[in-house]
Amino acid sequence: MMRSDAPTTDSSEGVEAEAADSMDSSTCRVGLVPAPELPRDIAEELCDELPDLLVRHLDDRYQWQVQMKTDPLIGAEEETREMLHQAQALSREQGWDYVVCLTDLPLYRNGRLVIAEGSGASGVILISQPALGASPMRKRIREAIIQMLSELHHGSSSQARDRQQQHNDCQSEARRESGLYNNNARELVGWRLSERIAPIRRITPSDDADISVRFIADSRLRGHCKLLAGMVRANRPWTIFPAFRKIIAVAFATGAYGLLFPTLWRLSDAYSIWRFVLLMLAAMVAMVTWIIIDHGLWEPQRRSDAFPMAALYNLTTLITLGVGVLFYYAILLIMFLAAVFIFVPDGLLQSTLGHEVSPWHYPALAWLTSSVATIAGALGAGLESDETVRSATYGYRQKSRQQRVQQLKGQQKESASSPRE
Repeated sequence: MMRSDAPTTDSSEGVEAEAADSMDSSTCRVGLVPAPELPRDIAEELCDELPDLLVRHLDDRYQWQVQMKTDPLIGAEEETREMLHQAQALSREQGWDYVVCLTDLPLYRNGRLVIAEGSGASGVILISQPALGASPMRKRIREAIIQMLSELHHGSSSQARDRQQQHNDCQSEARRESGLYNNNARELVGWRLSERIAPIRRITPSDDADISVRFIADSRLRGHCKLLAGMVRANRPWTIFPAFRKIIAVAFATGAYGLLFPTLWRLSDAYSIWRFVLLMLAAMVAMVTWIIIDHGLWEPQRRSDAFPMAALYNLTTLITLGVGVLFYYAILLIMFLAAVFIFVPDGLLQSTLGHEVSPWHYPALAWLTSSVATIAGALGAGLESDETVRSATYGYRQKSRQQRVQQLKGQQKESASSPRE
């Protein structure tokens, strides 16, 4: 679907040019189809600014219209072919010229992690939000959308990219003013620290007629580390923190009671720093394990109905809960630090320990109390909301979306089979 005044040099660009001639001469319609939750939130933010950016930096001969339609299948189907088919169906239904699908699922082709890919024949673009990393998410997705539309609109051949690079060079100042970090016609996003650590490689597959261009992780290990960070971001671990209120109350009550007795005072004075760290880690691991068991968050890997990427989902769940528990522990530590300074007198602490008290003794006592309270009081206490915690895991969201997709398909079948009046 190329719309460039420059002469074409290959057959694929000729096909795209013919498709362009059949389109409206003044309007180009782009469908933005995100998965629910975080991709939808990002798409809503970008929907209003994309038309102006596309006029300024893609093709000012057209009036660009961007419409958004959230589709649970984009976030429920792990097979990219099914996403492409769904996007093509939506494109025909809505009358879109291009479709940009934004999913929060990892995408794989031939064992390689895919960040984005586009089909010039169908005008469909797939972008994996977590594969772009954790931050700055909105800016990276905006740059990726504009780059992928450029690949399909002007062509992905070497000659087309050279022409687009000349255009980008002439517009470099305007692109900076628009907040576009990427000025390279062959790069998906601008190079930040993340891209230097985990580079993205552009390829034009010769063994896949449906795909015109694809961006993959150049390094498997570093690419997957970046993917994990993006998946944890997609889980939005900060959303589960309010569910810790009950646990914080139980742990603080338990620890405050323990502060009344001198045993914790003497232990905090006797422990070395590595014991404090070891006890803290043991408390946090125990808390994460308890939450997973209590709320059934572990995805089975050997059952017939297991997700193909269950191991990746489980690792993401561990990290997500670890972040949530870390925030919980920090809040508890601050609370106990205040309690120790208020309720433990200097003279009494000194007489109990039998030596001079240093400023370190109070943080040490609060640190020990936080760990002991977590193990003794918080374990066994349930979080306030099962739904809140489960919604922050990939497995639960996948099941919910797949159920929603099945419901929609059932409704469509009923609608198609019902007699028309």
